[in-house]
Amino acid sequence: MGDCRGVKLRGACCFIVLVILLLSCCTHGEDPYRFYTWNVTYGDIYPLGVKQQGILINGQFPGPLIESVTNENLIINVFNSLDQPFLISWNGVQQRRNSWQDGVYGTNCPIPPGGNFTYTIQVKDQIGSYFYFPSLDLHKAAGGYGGFRIHSRSIIPVPFPPPAADYTILAGDWYNKNHTDLKAILDSGHELPFPDGLVINGRGANRYTFTVDQGKTYRFRISNVGITTSINFRIQGHKLLLVEVEGTHTLQNTYDSLDIHLGQSLSVLVTADQPARDYYIVASTRFTSQVLATTAVLHYSNSEVSISGPPPEGPTTQIDWSLEQARSIRKNLTASGPRPNPQGTYHYGLIKTTRTIRLASSASIINGKQRYAVNSVSFIPADTPLKLADYFNISGVFSLGIIPYAPTGGGAYLQTSVMAADHRSFVEIVFENPEDTVQSWHINGHSFFVVGMDRGQWTPACRLAYNLRDTISRCTVQVYPKSWSAVYMAVDNVGMWNVRSENWSRQYLGQQFYLRVFSDAKSWRDEYPIPRNALLCGRAIGRRTSPTGNH
Repeated sequence: MGDCRGVKLRGACCFIVLVILLLSCCTHGEDPYRFYTWNVTYGDIYPLGVKQQGILINGQFPGPLIESVTNENLIINVFNSLDQPFLISWNGVQQRRNSWQDGVYGTNCPIPPGGNFTYTIQVKDQIGSYFYFPSLDLHKAAGGYGGFRIHSRSIIPVPFPPPAADYTILAGDWYNKNHTDLKAILDSGHELPFPDGLVINGRGANRYTFTVDQGKTYRFRISNVGITTSINFRIQGHKLLLVEVEGTHTLQNTYDSLDIHLGQSLSVLVTADQPARDYYIVASTRFTSQVLATTAVLHYSNSEVSISGPPPEGPTTQIDWSLEQARSIRKNLTASGPRPNPQGTYHYGLIKTTRTIRLASSASIINGKQRYAVNSVSFIPADTPLKLADYFNISGVFSLGIIPYAPTGGGAYLQTSVMAADHRSFVEIVFENPEDTVQSWHINGHSFFVVGMDRGQWTPACRLAYNLRDTISRCTVQVYPKSWSAVYMAVDNVGMWNVRSENWSRQYLGQQFYLRVFSDAKSWRDEYPIPRNALLCGRAIGRRTSPTGNH
C-alpha cells in the first residue's frame, strides 16, 4: 500500500507540475499580433484648395491610424504602387534590437515600384503618441504619413481617467508644388521657398471638425509632421492639460498654447467646459518672419453657433517664451510608463556618462550648391544601405571615424558619415546651433533625457544647471537659434540608427549621420538576425538572408 500511495503521490505531483507549466506557457505566451495590408498609390488631393498629386495609403490621406498596445507585434505589408522606390519609417518607434525594420535608406533597401515589403515591428516596452512617414527623397511633402498610437496594457495604471474620445492631429507646413519639383529645387543647389500654408489632418482652414460633448474630456495627440517649420497649437477658449510627450507621462501642467517642433509629438487633455458653440483649433508657424496659420473646428454636439471672427493669436518669434515653456515640461515621477514601476525609478542623473558627443549644425556651399553638415560632414547616401554593408562585411561602403565627436571648425565636405557607439554606454550629447534658425534633432532607436537647453555657447560649466531629477524623456529635441540643447542617452539598442535634422530639406542636403551601435556577441539577446524577407540592393545583391547562409 505504501508503494501504491507513493506512486499516486508522485503522479499527483507530476500532474500539478504539468498544470503549472501549462499555465505558465499560457500566461507568458507570445504577445498578440495585428495585421495590416497597405497599398501606396498616387491620388488627387486638395490640402490648400489646389489640386496636386498626393501619396495615399489605401486611398487615404493621411494614412490609416495604427492602434497598438505595449509589446504587441505589428505585421504591416506595404505594396508600392508608385512609379518610384518607397520606404516608410516610424517616428519614435524604437524597433528594439531590430533596426532592420526602421525604414530609412541607411538600414533598408527601398521597396521598388510594383514590389512589396512586410515590416515586422514589435512595440516593445513603449507607450505614447507617434507617427509614420515616407522617408525617401521629398515624399513626406506629398503625404503618406499617419498617426501611430501605443496604448498602455490594461494592467498598467494610467495617470488620468479614460477620455471620452481619443483624437489624432497631424499638423504641419505644406507646399502646393509637387514633391518632385521640391526635390529638383534642392538638387539644383537652392533652398526651398517658404511654405504655401499649414494643414491639419491633410486639410486647410476650417475643413476638419472634431465633435465633443459638453462637460466631457478628450485626448488630443498632436504631431508636427511638417518639413520646415515649428508650430504653435491652441484651442480657442480652452486650456490644454499636457499629459504625455513621446511616450513619457508628464507633470500635468496647464497651457494656453504649446510649441511643437518638427517631428515632435505630445498629448493633451481638453475639457469641453465652455458654452455650447463652435471654437477654433489653431496651428501657426513659429520663428518665421511671415506667420502662416490654419484652423480646424472644435464643435460642441449641442452647438447652434458656428465659428466667427478671427482665430486667437499665438506667439510668433519669441524665443525666450518657448524656451521657458520647454523647461516647464517635466516627467511625472510617480506615474507608470510601459511597465508597472514608476517612471522615476530610473535615476538617470546618478549614472556616470562615458562620453560627451558635441554635434554642431552648419550651412555651407559645396561645389557651388547649398549643403548642410554635422561637425563639418555633409552626409551623402552610399550605394548600399549601411546596415546591409555592415552585416555582409562589404568594404568600401562606409568607414567609422569619418565624423568627429566634436566640431572641428573646418570647412564642410561630403562623406558617408557613420559614428561608432559602444553598446550599453551612457552618453552626453550636446546639440549646438550657431545659426539663426531653430533646429530639431531626432535619434532613431532611442529616447533621451533632455537635461538642459539655453542660449549662447555650451561649455562644461553649463552642466551645473542640468536637470538631473525629472526632465522629460523623448526622441526629438529642439535647439533654439544661437543656442544649445543637451541630452543624456543610454546607448542600449544594437543597430544602425539615423541621427538627423527633422527639417527635411536640411536632412536631404546632408544634416544627418548614422550611429552604429555594435555588439560582438552575435546573440539574439542583443540583436535579431537579418529578416529572411529583407530586400537586397546595391553591393548586397546576390547575398543570402538565411541566418545559416553565407554572408
